[in-house]
Amino acid sequence: MRPQLLKVSKEPQHSFSVRQDLVPYVNNRWHYHTEVELIHFKKGEGTQFIGDNIRRFKSGDVVLVGSGLPHYWRFDDCYFDEHADNNADIRVAHFCEDFWGTQFLHLPENINLKKILDKAKRGIQVTGRSRQKVAELLEELLHIDGPHRISLLIEALNIVADCKEPEALSSIGFKHDFVDAENDRVNAIYDYSLKNFKRPIQLEEIASIANISPNSFCRYFKSRTRKTYSQFLIELRVGHACKLLIENNLSIKQLCYESGFNNFTSFHKYFKMITGKSPLIYQKEFMC
Repeated sequence: MRPQLLKVSKEPQHSFSVRQDLVPYVNNRWHYHTEVELIHFKKGEGTQFIGDNIRRFKSGDVVLVGSGLPHYWRFDDCYFDEHADNNADIRVAHFCEDFWGTQFLHLPENINLKKILDKAKRGIQVTGRSRQKVAELLEELLHIDGPHRISLLIEALNIVADCKEPEALSSIGFKHDFVDAENDRVNAIYDYSLKNFKRPIQLEEIASIANISPNSFCRYFKSRTRKTYSQFLIELRVGHACKLLIENNLSIKQLCYESGFNNFTSFHKYFKMITGKSPLIYQKEFMC
């Protein structure tokens, strides 16, 4: 399936779009657009899909997504509960790479700006002090008009460009097939997996969701995501375990089973393989 192409609207008096979203379901599906996206999750948690990368997102995260890169932020179920206290709060800017003119990025002063937009085609997780600075500029952009609006966006992008270790998200070889006309298949696979990853999901079961044979499903999924479905499920389970570790409500063994792993040995192995840390070290570093 190809992701859905979204048309990003902007007001006639503005050359690019900046908005605040207070609901978790805006663009809550696998999609892409021609505009570059700079997003700050002031409040909200869930699972982030960017290209072939899967991880948890949380309050405070800032991400830069390049033109044409498929992505999807799936908020946790609690954000869809009318009676819960969890509320989403997001600031997001969308802009075309050439909205400031076709020659702007080729000016010698803008070489770093051009480089970071090229890197954003894999997605960039903004980290460290840069994250807070960009978040503050996005907040300011919500309330300003005139030429200063453009200079604030440039300042935010230059902060990302000056970040010492910008973290690329999607793999360098990720390419999505934009020819495939089946627009709902990957969404169906993702949604079903997110709802059921805590228990074993049989190949025949997920293949029926995708409406293809089990053998075809394996080839299909790997050709689109560059990973097997088993790897995909493991990443979902480790991401959920990270959330539980941060919340600090369960013992390590309890959250192992709560995350869908059958035994503690495999949980520890895959957790360290994906995060580079043991569960206890991951938790201690987050709490520091």
